[in-house]
Amino acid sequence: MQTYRSSRPVRVGEIGIGGSYPITVQSMTNTDPMDFEATLTQTRQLIEAGCDIVRYAVPTEEAAEIFSLARQQGIRVPLIADIHFDWRIALAAIRCGAQKIRINPGNIGSRERVREVASAARAAGVPIRIGVNGGSLEKHILSKYGAPTAQALAESALYHAELLEDAGFSDIVLSVKASDVPTMIAANRLLREQTDYPLHIGVTEAGGAAAGIVKSAVGIGSLLSDGIGDTVRVSLTAPPVEEVHAAHAILSALGLSRRAGMNIVSCPTCGRTKVNLFSLLSDFEKAVDREGLRSLAVKVAIMGCAVNGPGEARDADIGIAGGNGEALLFRKGEVIGKYPENEIIGVLIAALRRMAEQDGMPDRKEEPV
Repeated sequence: MQTYRSSRPVRVGEIGIGGSYPITVQSMTNTDPMDFEATLTQTRQLIEAGCDIVRYAVPTEEAAEIFSLARQQGIRVPLIADIHFDWRIALAAIRCGAQKIRINPGNIGSRERVREVASAARAAGVPIRIGVNGGSLEKHILSKYGAPTAQALAESALYHAELLEDAGFSDIVLSVKASDVPTMIAANRLLREQTDYPLHIGVTEAGGAAAGIVKSAVGIGSLLSDGIGDTVRVSLTAPPVEEVHAAHAILSALGLSRRAGMNIVSCPTCGRTKVNLFSLLSDFEKAVDREGLRSLAVKVAIMGCAVNGPGEARDADIGIAGGNGEALLFRKGEVIGKYPENEIIGVLIAALRRMAEQDGMPDRKEEPV
């Protein structure tokens, strides 16, 4: 594993990106930009799911009013304006309270326009994220490399950063994304070798939930395991809340999540399995969400047989191991009970509820499982 130097810190509202700050999770609303009510509703859903920073598409100056309204409605997470082609929209977003703007300096106007945006952002204490992907490369860079290679993406990002630096602005976050995972990984590694700007990482146009999560886990996870990346977005053709859940799952798998929560482990099953583990796991996860137990910081094992039960999962705080139409309940590898298969999830949920009460979580009315 390579060791890269730390990135410089940038403040986005009350949240820090880069430096020694924890890695943050971002997502973007997909509502009609002018449907402010729907946008704010989705924003609250994202916040509830654990989104640290929310981005809005802002295609017009009128759409920038969402930032003022969001503050009036009590939205406190940092809000980002996604700007393309028109520097006046960037200025409007800053005036209305956007706490960060995402631009490609090369497509919002002349160098003078870039200076105007940089000046307004500096005065308001608003950082700028430079977003580069294969479709936004400058002609001279594309001609040089012949394709949107990792080198081309990295060079383009640094070129745009230089435009802002020349305008006296250095509160910058860089983002180079590609739908090709190896290209995205290589481009970000090049940037981290060449600069200390904080990096926003993600695989763009990753696809639907199943394929997109795999691509994102490989791309984002590879970089984070090398110490590269300061804020992440999982881009899916799926509801934005699913992006947030996926991002936290990736961070949790690497031990980087700031949100304590339930870690569920389960075996893939084999010929020894005599219970319907697929159904048991599905019923368990539904019950966990219904009972509001997902945030309980425990490791729970849902195992198919005694081989992968109390022994292999002995480090689990609590778990079950299937038998022939029945299941064992165990804690830290010690068996504490045996129950019929159709009762075991209810028993496990009841045990978790007691653990939650001891942990100070609010009591929940018992519901049938």
